[in-house]
Amino acid sequence: MSERRTTVLGALLTAIGPISMAVYTPAMPELVRAFGTTEAAIKLSLSLYFGGFAIAQLLAGPVSDAFGRRAASIAFLTIYVLGSLVAAMAIDVNWILAGRLIQGIGASVGVTVARAAVRDQFTGERASRIMNMIGIILAIGPALGPTIGGLALSTFGWQSIFLLMVAFGGGALLACIFVLKETTVPDRSRLQPVTLVRTYAGLITDLRFLLPSLILGGSIGALYAQGTMLPFVLINVVGLSPTEFGLGMLAQTGSYLAGSIALRTVSGRISGPAAVSIGVSFCGVGGLLMFLSVHLLSPTFLSIMVPVGICTFGIAFLSPHVVTAGLAAFPRTAGSASALMGFIQMGGGFAGGLAAAAFASPLTSFGTIIPAMEFTAVASYLAYRFVSKRQ
Repeated sequence: MSERRTTVLGALLTAIGPISMAVYTPAMPELVRAFGTTEAAIKLSLSLYFGGFAIAQLLAGPVSDAFGRRAASIAFLTIYVLGSLVAAMAIDVNWILAGRLIQGIGASVGVTVARAAVRDQFTGERASRIMNMIGIILAIGPALGPTIGGLALSTFGWQSIFLLMVAFGGGALLACIFVLKETTVPDRSRLQPVTLVRTYAGLITDLRFLLPSLILGGSIGALYAQGTMLPFVLINVVGLSPTEFGLGMLAQTGSYLAGSIALRTVSGRISGPAAVSIGVSFCGVGGLLMFLSVHLLSPTFLSIMVPVGICTFGIAFLSPHVVTAGLAAFPRTAGSASALMGFIQMGGGFAGGLAAAAFASPLTSFGTIIPAMEFTAVASYLAYRFVSKRQ
């Protein structure tokens, strides 16, 4: 495919995961009231989504290596649409939990195929440029997601949230059917259990892959994990309405867009490793400010979202080059490598969301777990620099 087609389709597929979270989060407090359930149960719906997304990637990647990127995308996006319909027709909270789990399984193919399709066709700076452009396009969906979700919730009720997901998933499915071209040579042997185990074992023990993946698991994983906490912090603690929350989340995605544009502006003047250093520094500083603001200041919108914005700017700066570096050495197993990288990334979000349940206060969990994840990204980067110098 052309660079432009790869970029646009890559952004559409990658957006499935973040949009499914961004549109949903304004409805979480309302779902507690609608089903007469607890905050913990609704938080579990997001954790199940993360869990399904993370674990299913380990299958989605090899399936895309074995049957092709196009066939895998069509199959998993069909599952996503079915999960959205299950949630939209929910009669109790258990249906919501089941629908979100099915959605996560279906959405897992998006980032896996997007990254693998880039690796299939492009390498080096060109691949990083495409990943950066995907990030710029991707910022639009999650930026509008909470706002659209909040408005739909206020106007049409919680069911409309899931009907929006049906529409988006259906659009992505049609794009894969009519626009996505195959970018790899399918190899059915990639799905053999022995080959699968050997491939994943080789990846997870290779520091060239593991450490970049841990950088993403700490930084982007924190972005996902805070999605389970921010609605309750900003709506129940700070006092925003669901619509105000949706508008307020523009600060987060606006920071991501600003970071992506800034990276594209300076990419001709700084190297990939320098960009990663800058991005990791923003994540570390943002994590420190987040910890201090939560534990030392009374919570306000700015005290919460300014550190979030700093971290998110850093994520946009580091992720294109970290993804490219982590996949560069594995052209024959790009789908599996992309899947395992995504598993570690989403697994970080899943683990952070589960850890939040151990805290009685969503504010305390936010100010403890998210900084710890950002510091994990910093430590992984330092280890990667050390290992790279010795090789």
